Amino acid sequence: MTALRPERESGTAYGDAGDQGSSYGQQPYEAAGAFGDWYGQQHYPGPAGGVPGPAPTGGARVDDETMALRIPEPPGGPGATGTAAGRGRAVRAAGATGASGTPAGAGAPGAAPGGRAARRKAAKRRHGRHGAQADPATQAGSPAEGGDRGRPLSRVEARRLARERKPGAAVVASRLIGEVFITTGVLMLLFVTYQLWWTNVRAHAQAGNEASQLQDDWANGKRNPGAFQPGQGFALLHIPKLDVVVPIAEGINSDKVLDRGMVGHYAEGALKTAMPDDKTGNFGLAGHRNTHGEPFRYINKLQPGDPIVVETQDTYFVYDMASILPVTSPSNVSVLEPVPRGSGFTEPGRYITLTTCTPEFTSKYRMIVWGKMVEERPRSKGKPDALVS
Repeated sequence: MTALRPERESGTAYGDAGDQGSSYGQQPYEAAGAFGDWYGQQHYPGPAGGVPGPAPTGGARVDDETMALRIPEPPGGPGATGTAAGRGRAVRAAGATGASGTPAGAGAPGAAPGGRAARRKAAKRRHGRHGAQADPATQAGSPAEGGDRGRPLSRVEARRLARERKPGAAVVASRLIGEVFITTGVLMLLFVTYQLWWTNVRAHAQAGNEASQLQDDWANGKRNPGAFQPGQGFALLHIPKLDVVVPIAEGINSDKVLDRGMVGHYAEGALKTAMPDDKTGNFGLAGHRNTHGEPFRYINKLQPGDPIVVETQDTYFVYDMASILPVTSPSNVSVLEPVPRGSGFTEPGRYITLTTCTPEFTSKYRMIVWGKMVEERPRSKGKPDALVS
């Protein structure tokens, strides 16, 4: 509330009626002298918590300028001139508008109208919630936008911008080449995985099924010794040192025999070899060294005297490893002759020949392992010592 101030009646001072011209008369506040000018330019402090107000005038009412903020009265309105209070209001209005005639706080370009709180809100709207600087391209206008912030792009500018963003021929070509390389690498990885892993898994399963079926047929008497059809299994090959047990099928066809994880018997045309039960001859076998079950992968580790056993329906045929030919041409069929060349054998006998590819993962050359029969044991007498130990 406004503090109480002494009021005066016209021509009285503290109840002294008729004392015109005294120190509390009309002259001190309404004379156009220095006091009048001083009161027109200075402000009295308002009540505690209030706002400054002008000097008290000579009116009979309480001056309500000290009660709250208010808009200055327009020029020519009541109290604009003629009294000290009016002159004070005019001075304050001039100070609010500034020397240039613009409202206070609005002299800078882009400044928000109103007080400090309004300017802060406007700044937050321009720079974000936390006062972060806006994108320079958005503030000043990027070249693609014509330099005017907020101005929509014309059709020509939009097309030009689209052309600039479109990748060039070199970029497209490099991307295409990269995609081709990646696709090729993935395909090669899949192929290697298939060759080195999946073919072995599938071949081991097929060979295992064939061995089980063969033993079941022997037990039931369904397979009698004699001639066999191509791809038909008729025996089991044991190489104890390498922990190999694999079916032997007729023929060396890749799809029907070798790729199914089995070992093939040379039994066709000029490469036809003897059977294990023949009195003389060379029992020739072929098998994969890598992939498709790779039964002959480690035959290079065999040493002279290591047993090689062929199990048929009625008999076990035991051979001792005799010699090895590490590398030879694939066309060297003399290794399959009844008395194989290079084996060290000099006279007819009962021999076995194992052939496979070398080096590993190639088929450029052949590796040959020979053995000589040392025992023929009927199945009725049980397994030979080579399989028991």
